[in-house]
Amino acid sequence: MAAVRIALTIAGSDSGGGAGIQADLKTFHQFGVFGTSAVTAVTAQNTVGVLAWDAVSPELVARQIEALAADLPPAAVKTGMLGSAKIVDVVAERIAALGLPNYVLDPVMVATSGDRLLDKKAEASIARRLVPLALLVTPNLNEASIMVEKDVRTPDHMEQAGRALVSMGARAALIKGGHLRNTERIVDVLVHNGAVRRFTHERIQTTSTHGTGCTLSAGIVAGLALGRSLERSVIDALDFVHRAIAAAPGLGDEKGHGPLNHFVPAPPRPPSEGL
Repeated sequence: MAAVRIALTIAGSDSGGGAGIQADLKTFHQFGVFGTSAVTAVTAQNTVGVLAWDAVSPELVARQIEALAADLPPAAVKTGMLGSAKIVDVVAERIAALGLPNYVLDPVMVATSGDRLLDKKAEASIARRLVPLALLVTPNLNEASIMVEKDVRTPDHMEQAGRALVSMGARAALIKGGHLRNTERIVDVLVHNGAVRRFTHERIQTTSTHGTGCTLSAGIVAGLALGRSLERSVIDALDFVHRAIAAAPGLGDEKGHGPLNHFVPAPPRPPSEGL
């Protein structure tokens, strides 16, 4: 049997279980990697929205990351909700100082419900401190618009935003097209190694989309932890999320955004990865 690989999520806790570290750990498990977490914020939320939240102290966030790096070093790491500019700075410092590999930046700025999760200072810190450290950045259209300071509304805009993020220091960018309007198919755009690849799949008519971005970035991190290429990791994670949305259990208030089905199986492992 191949050695168990470790993945780390640095993100907020979702009391509703559909997003944040809860979604990340469920996804890691399905992909067969051991998940660890550094909690940055605690939220009181459900499928309808975020009722309240508090950030964890930057010092405690740093200690969590240091403890894991010393004893359970990850093969890949992601960040999600960071909560404040001070936490962004601390996370950037620890990722760089500890040499944490295969870093995927999911710049969580707005919840599925529309609730804003960062102030402008923290948004600027993400662009300045974390983007240059990232193997991959995975913004949705709204987040990409904030980060590149231009409207991102079409696949062509998405390609331009991806190239802009790479010029800001990221090695690759995956712009997520779930918020594209008036389209029957969703387009996600990957900019990597000077090339652009567009992934398309049928739009599923559902409100069960809570945690989609978290789950996608966690699936990519899991693939990287298993030693897969970046493009293969993106393809596998997109497939997992699409099936998880299609099989969503329909939990929560009908006026809200329900969780995905994290019980769907991950894409099969190549024989070279073992059991």
